[in-house]
Amino acid sequence: MTAAVRTSSRRGPVGTPRTTVSLQESYARCRELNKAYGTTYYWAAQVLPRVVRHHVHALYGFCRYADDIVDDLGPVPVDVRAKALGDFGDRFFEDLELGDSTDPVLKAVVHTVRAFDLDPSYFRRFLRSMTMDLTVESYRTWDDLLDYMDGSAAVIGEMMLPILGPEDPAATRPHAMDLGNAFQLTNFIRDVGEDLERGRVYLPLDDLERFGADPWARRVTPEWVAAVRFQVDRCAELYRSADIGISMLPPESAAAIRTARILYSEILDRVAAQGYDVFTERARVPTARKLSVAARNLGVGTIRRLVDERRG
Repeated sequence: MTAAVRTSSRRGPVGTPRTTVSLQESYARCRELNKAYGTTYYWAAQVLPRVVRHHVHALYGFCRYADDIVDDLGPVPVDVRAKALGDFGDRFFEDLELGDSTDPVLKAVVHTVRAFDLDPSYFRRFLRSMTMDLTVESYRTWDDLLDYMDGSAAVIGEMMLPILGPEDPAATRPHAMDLGNAFQLTNFIRDVGEDLERGRVYLPLDDLERFGADPWARRVTPEWVAAVRFQVDRCAELYRSADIGISMLPPESAAAIRTARILYSEILDRVAAQGYDVFTERARVPTARKLSVAARNLGVGTIRRLVDERRG
């Protein structure tokens, strides 16, 4: 599952017919996907300059498209999912070579990749991790998990950097990768119960065994609490590194990413408030809190726009 796009099981763009669409329509499609499935990122993106905001939506659309193939096709065999994911990747790289696409989502993605000269290897790394999700059910060590997260999370931070425009991209890069990993580890902690339904456990098995924690038992024991707290502490270190990178961004970009960072990290506070019970209730940051953080970081005009969109 992807850091930037870990979402509910509602159907996304998979199966959308391929037809001729305008570039504006394709970006609008990506924007609607972000608005529907990635609300924290959607809200945070609104403070970015209009000329780059839609590019963030396009990257989200790409990730959501692949994520749906892996997890949201219903009772489809693994080999069928693998072929669908492979076909999606082939289509994307073919369209990227051509410089255009007729796919309702990929048209905008191709335009964004070419506009910022994004390295195609970013997308190969991402698709590699999505392929791992088809067959890999758990990870033994933290290093093993980091190998998966390189493509599912860290690389998202790398993709975003040219759009965010730091003065020194090379210095900002490791912190952007840490932010991607922090978002993903936050997801893994919050979504243990949902992942078990898919037969997966993303928290490193070595860590769970060291604390004597058994997620399959679905019980909040002292051992389980200790194991989750360990992961929360690890996540806090990643967020601290991410904060260094956020300080390197231009003001508007920094405000947007800081908003997402604050709101996402507060999911861990909700997990703690639930007594680390991630089996019976999904930790969520209330809308009122999102608005409060957004108001502090994004400005009144942006908040009014978001509230109007929500009412609409």
